[in-house]
Amino acid sequence: MDPVRNPFAPGAGQRPPELAGRERELQAFEVVLERVARGRPERSLVLTGLRGVGKTVLLGELRSMAIRRGWGTGKIEARPDADLRRPLSAALHRAVRDLAVRHRAPDQVEQVLGVLKAFALRANADNARLRDRWQPGIDAPAAQGRADSGDIEIDLVELFTDVAELAKDVGTGVALLIDEMQDVEPDDISALCAACHELSQSGAPLVVVGAGLPHLPAVLSASKSYSERLFRYARIDRLDRTDADLAVGAPVGREEVGITEAAMDALYEQSGGYPYFIQAYGKAAWDAAPKDPITDEDVRVAAPEAEAELAVGFFGARYERATPAEREYLRSMAELTAGRDDGVQTADVAVYLSRKPSSLSPARDSLIKKGLVYSGERGQIAFTVPHFGHFLRTRGE
Repeated sequence: MDPVRNPFAPGAGQRPPELAGRERELQAFEVVLERVARGRPERSLVLTGLRGVGKTVLLGELRSMAIRRGWGTGKIEARPDADLRRPLSAALHRAVRDLAVRHRAPDQVEQVLGVLKAFALRANADNARLRDRWQPGIDAPAAQGRADSGDIEIDLVELFTDVAELAKDVGTGVALLIDEMQDVEPDDISALCAACHELSQSGAPLVVVGAGLPHLPAVLSASKSYSERLFRYARIDRLDRTDADLAVGAPVGREEVGITEAAMDALYEQSGGYPYFIQAYGKAAWDAAPKDPITDEDVRVAAPEAEAELAVGFFGARYERATPAEREYLRSMAELTAGRDDGVQTADVAVYLSRKPSSLSPARDSLIKKGLVYSGERGQIAFTVPHFGHFLRTRGE
């Protein structure tokens, strides 16, 4: 069929044509927005799940919901070993600009921008030369004595308080969205928790919405023992059959094209219900179908094309980041799980490789840091990417 009309293009990884199966999370966030708008305390939100389940897409939809309610919003993607001040400053700058449009006191807006600039400038090393110093691009003079102590925990509490007060003035709130939250540095994650705790105590209208891998709750708990009381946790998983059928059938139907029940069966079997894969296989099946309706034969013919695209863009790109020692560890996990999306004991990996567990710790820790595996519980390890074990077992070396 006409590839120009393909509702699944431009491919997996973009916003899906149908956001199916996330009604509960959307409704819960609607309640958060309403409660905060009424001045009632509410916990921040953390979304966790494997890669490919649509956390980033859902994060974007939550941001859109906040924007429609007149909130100030900012979004960042955390990166390993990266300081939080710079991206956080840019995100909150965007949020303040959103609020400034509705605020009636420009001098108060400028005051908050000054505090934000003071916070941002602390990202520069004290001994940095003038030409090497980062300038945050905030059009206001930096404040003195507020959010500029250099202690990220103190500074973040003061900054969040001031930004939230600005939102309160206009009767809305601020949503700070953090993707890949498990990669935030320990000191910074501790500061975030402390700031969220302070705001929850005062009822200030600022919420953090984080998204990350399944071990993110453990990261937060290790940072602050009270973190489980600060956040509402939502586990984002693959779609059940009803929602997966909606994710395929709704966009196809909008193009006035049919799809057989057998084709739906085949797509669900191929994708495992993971939104990323549903979009990849759906796109390939559409392109392969010679006529309306799309059949299970079209899905079967298209499967190699979808798998080749996933092998390069989804699996391969991550595998290439691993060192030879790390690849050996990954392949052993794939063999021990027989390619299934199951966890394995780290001790079993050592036995399989005939190595001492301590000698494998560097490879395992590096894989966790790269986001390729995660430890859901002590002594166990699992892939962060669905179907990665199957990919490794079928991949030629």
